[in-house]
Amino acid sequence: MRRRLITAALLGAISTMMFSTTVFAATNELTGLPVDDSIATQRPVAIMVDNEKKALAHYGTGEADIVYEMMNSTANGRITRLMCLYKDWQNLGQTGSIRSARTTNVMLTGEYNAVLIHDGGPKYIKPYLAQPYAAHLSGSFSRIKNGKPTEYTEYCFGSELVSRFAKAGLPTTYTYGLERPTHFLFNDADVVREGAPAGTVDLNGVFPHNRSILTFNPETRTYDYSEYGALHQDAEDGQTLTFKDVILQEVSFNQLDKNGYMTYNVVGSGNGYYISNGVAIPITWTKASETGFTHYYDAGGAELMINRGKIYIGLVPSDTWGSLVIG
Repeated sequence: MRRRLITAALLGAISTMMFSTTVFAATNELTGLPVDDSIATQRPVAIMVDNEKKALAHYGTGEADIVYEMMNSTANGRITRLMCLYKDWQNLGQTGSIRSARTTNVMLTGEYNAVLIHDGGPKYIKPYLAQPYAAHLSGSFSRIKNGKPTEYTEYCFGSELVSRFAKAGLPTTYTYGLERPTHFLFNDADVVREGAPAGTVDLNGVFPHNRSILTFNPETRTYDYSEYGALHQDAEDGQTLTFKDVILQEVSFNQLDKNGYMTYNVVGSGNGYYISNGVAIPITWTKASETGFTHYYDAGGAELMINRGKIYIGLVPSDTWGSLVIG
């Protein structure tokens, strides 16, 4: 992997050092894992990745710190799209393929002060992209011949993002203060909670087109992601897409037109599950604004502490929440 890791793991006060030249042993605010000091204040990117079967195999998704999976449309079997967040994005190799964004993606990138990387989108995203917090780069990324239709041939590279940031005049560091030094609250050590067995997280009934499943791997103590009946392996280096933490949010949505375009009501509150180390616990979530963090709470009302590592967040439509199978 191309992560520039350091050996110390001190929790860096990112929100207070945004304009400091002091050298810190830094923490990736997305995963709780250590990162090189040189990118401590670097804002993330959120790359929209096509999740249609014809778009596979993906490139670079295994490098993502957080992967959101969500319904992209109520049409086509509720096909999903991935939104992959990267802290150390300047060193990315071929990543994608890249596709369009939706309103939900703009709102979620707002809470990370991330830059959304996409290729266009429906007219409904325009008012969201016009908001002061919304930063994005759209289209005209690298085209790579792969024998597929044109819509599956667009990819980005870290070096390309660097030049696109500069050309657009986008700051690579945070442009507004975050709520706290890390996006989530992280356990100091790996924790196994008391809860229901969660060897498998079956999203077949939720995302019937992609048939997404996460399976606990006892050797790595992470959840391996599968879709379309096969284990997801990165075309770049063959690594399995796997996650230390799985968060599932029950979210209502509004359909915007007859074509299936929709928006999740991610500003609000709801129920969910937190899953790690083979155990699932019920949680609740709240998000107060488009730039506000999504906060998660356990059954006792305490803000959720999660394990350090890569995170999968699935937005489960409220009308299919009952189809979710964990066991």
